[in-house]
Amino acid sequence: MEAESSRLHLKTRVFTVIVVLSNVLGNASLGWGLRRAGRLLSFSPLVYLEAFLNPWVLMGVSLLILWLLSHMALLSWADLSYVLPVTSIGYVLVALAGRFLLHEAISAPRWAGILLIVLGVALVGRTVPRTTGASR
Repeated sequence: MEAESSRLHLKTRVFTVIVVLSNVLGNASLGWGLRRAGRLLSFSPLVYLEAFLNPWVLMGVSLLILWLLSHMALLSWADLSYVLPVTSIGYVLVALAGRFLLHEAISAPRWAGILLIVLGVALVGRTVPRTTGASR
């Protein structure tokens, strides 16, 4: 029983890292690529196809597909009330990526919100990932 619990914690941590990193890197790549593609104000499907074929956009979309699949896997064994708060550290990392990679300005109220997210993640991260029994 102890080994199974330890394995669940390790698997949960690994998938949490995959979820967070694929979300952060996927959104940063998508943002970077779409800024390079220019404004998509046209109703022409060719403009959107051209933007989609941008390598940064393709990488962003691929990473966000990985995010979705790994997020689904994580939710299949860990509590929603654990997964969402813990993976929200991605919001912090996305803000930092926006600031340092995309050169976005972040106001003091946003930094304060980011600090609150970090504190929430730290609190929830200290709890067990699953509080219910197996459904099978």
